[in-house]
Amino acid sequence: MDALQLSLAHPLRSFGLELELEVGAETLALVGPSGAGKTTVLRAVAGLLHPQRGRVAVNGRVWLDTERAIDVPPERRSVGLVFQEYALFPHMTVAQNVAYGGTARAAELLESLGLTALVRARPAELSGGERQRVALARALARDPAVLLLDEPLSALDAHTRAHVRAELREALGRLRLPTILVTHDFEDAAALGERIGVIVEGKIVQLGTAADLIALPVSPFVAEFAGLNFLRGVARARDDGLTEVVLEEGTRLLSTDPGSGPVGVVVYPWEVALALEAPVDSTQNHVRAPISTLVPVANRVRVRVGPLTAEITAASAERLGLEPGRTVVASFKATGTRLVELG
Repeated sequence: MDALQLSLAHPLRSFGLELELEVGAETLALVGPSGAGKTTVLRAVAGLLHPQRGRVAVNGRVWLDTERAIDVPPERRSVGLVFQEYALFPHMTVAQNVAYGGTARAAELLESLGLTALVRARPAELSGGERQRVALARALARDPAVLLLDEPLSALDAHTRAHVRAELREALGRLRLPTILVTHDFEDAAALGERIGVIVEGKIVQLGTAADLIALPVSPFVAEFAGLNFLRGVARARDDGLTEVVLEEGTRLLSTDPGSGPVGVVVYPWEVALALEAPVDSTQNHVRAPISTLVPVANRVRVRVGPLTAEITAASAERLGLEPGRTVVASFKATGTRLVELG
């Protein structure tokens, strides 16, 4: 089975990159804050960086082993690399750019990626999505054993991004190559990656599917990256079987999850209801606070209320007359309040 195995240790600005990964015939999305070490991983695999210590092997062939003084140069590594800005040659046509990666599969790739009608065009004449496809075709023309994608959709506007994301997902599904995708966008990571690895300060803090990250984020960064609320507090069991959590600013919440001591409280924004007064129903958690921000997201609105973000429909926001500074009540059920133990 095709597989990329890597073990890396390399000093970065204020911490060290240390990780071990195995990537099979799949797409692994690497995410994390800027400077966490994501692009360093790509550079080490491609041979553009010589790590302080490390090993990179693909399908049993060793490209890098610092202990054995093995370091295969970049041009001899079977890597397809798509840069953030695509790095197409402006003076070359689409056909020439793709053929630069390799001539054997150029015609096949131009056809399979829908570029046949554009073979004589130059990069300046192409849309963002078309440039992305040309860059991918050029990378695949090398017939790589490993594919590396560095923020491949970041240069696109929101509308084009969604369309090209779907095209890229289909292409990666056909290829079934060991692929590492670096991105800052959860939608990109969830749509394109079978697994997501979260790097914080040079270390992978969580590795799993998008559903894993949403269901049980291990840190505030993972929760916020996945679009969730993550609040810190101290939990204690109550006599009625519920768990009470006192947040850092004093707010008290109830959860059906067991917990004791320091915990993280995970609340999904779409499970938070907003009203001008506390509802009279089974909802047990209520946070009254002024609205700090309202951010439209498609036909929804993300509303920041105290320590929480709620996601409601644009129609609901208009009906309630929501605006920054207005005090509202954010309510959510104890059953929707997940607890994560904090060491």
